[in-house]
Amino acid sequence: MYRSVSLRAVVCLSTLFPMALQAAPDSDVEALKRELLELKQRYDVQQKALAVLEQRVRQVEDQPAAPQPKRLAKSPSDLKGNPQVAGTGAAAASGGAGGGASYGQSLKDDSTPAQSVTNLYDEASGFFGGGKFSFETGLTYARYDTRQLVLNGFLALDSILLGNINLDRIKSDTWTMDLTARYNLNNRWQFDINAPVVYRESVYSAGGANGGSAQSISEKTVTRDPTLGDVNFGVAYKFLDESDSLPDAVVSLRVKAPTGKDPFGIKFVQANPGNSNLFVPESLPTGNGVWSITPGISLVKTFDPAVLFGSVSYTHSLEESFGDLSSTVGTKTPGKVKMGDSFQVGAGVAFALNEKMSMAFSVSDQIQRKSKIKYSGQDWQSVESSDANAAYFNVGMTIAATDHLTIVPNLALGMTQDAPDFTFSLKFPYYF
Repeated sequence: MYRSVSLRAVVCLSTLFPMALQAAPDSDVEALKRELLELKQRYDVQQKALAVLEQRVRQVEDQPAAPQPKRLAKSPSDLKGNPQVAGTGAAAASGGAGGGASYGQSLKDDSTPAQSVTNLYDEASGFFGGGKFSFETGLTYARYDTRQLVLNGFLALDSILLGNINLDRIKSDTWTMDLTARYNLNNRWQFDINAPVVYRESVYSAGGANGGSAQSISEKTVTRDPTLGDVNFGVAYKFLDESDSLPDAVVSLRVKAPTGKDPFGIKFVQANPGNSNLFVPESLPTGNGVWSITPGISLVKTFDPAVLFGSVSYTHSLEESFGDLSSTVGTKTPGKVKMGDSFQVGAGVAFALNEKMSMAFSVSDQIQRKSKIKYSGQDWQSVESSDANAAYFNVGMTIAATDHLTIVPNLALGMTQDAPDFTFSLKFPYYF
């Protein structure tokens, strides 16, 4: 604008200047020359000022805009365009003031949460949203080491045991590779199927003393080559989206089929002819041998920057008939088995460390009732020591390796005698 005006002025003066020279005396000519020189100088200054301004504009245009800060813990309902949650977040960020409206609007427009938070929601709720097909490969290692001291006799003089002393020990290592396929429909329904492949190795040892004479310690290792375990499949329905006062809520139903090797009818043989204290199974099971149904519910709620989650489920096992329930070699006894139902509960808290990583801490407990067995022609009877209480403390992490691949390591430490000493799992969910 300034350039065009100045050029017009110069052109006009240049056109009129010869006429002024003809009509004006020498003094007027000198005045006009000075005025023309001043106009040229102003024009040069304006040109330089315009060049500086244009350079600054180019610098601003070339510089990338600074990204708006992202909330590390947003509900996946924001990702799905929940207007109630998105609007609330924007209003809270703006604080109702005119100066903060642009920042609040930017939060509302930023509908993509940190990927680590989305992955965390998937793991916590068991609901892998986004309307995608996902495939997960998981590897789990469980270590179980138990010792049992059996005293059979009586104390003489309150210090001398007259009888037998037996020390039994079982060291068990279990490797499980889980293959899981999931399909999410309209972010409301989820269908999945899981097939575990189990490898087991157990070391049995026993030794003792009889009437003051020591017996040798026998040890026997029993292994089970990688074998298919109990295949299970489930369906989940998300009936509640997170809001200011309500959590994400998912109800699920899982069915487990007895496709693995059941523990019934496995014969126990003497490991060492010189030690009658140790009997070991001929093989190891990879399943429980019965159908089971597990309904459950999981809840997830954001309290920025923390995420709270919890779950409750109940497993009911169906009655099953077997052709042989005896563990004695050469004996075959048919009958029925009713596995004890179990109740599971868990709760924890998680934090998003950054866009790619999150940490989770939780406790879980599984309480199982006694199982019952019925031999042919007899009544039902409870199986002693078949009830259990297995509690765990879990430390987990989610790592968003890529846009499609997530790495989920988890360490579970057993807190009760019935729980394994520790369990470490590493899962790789991949989203298509």
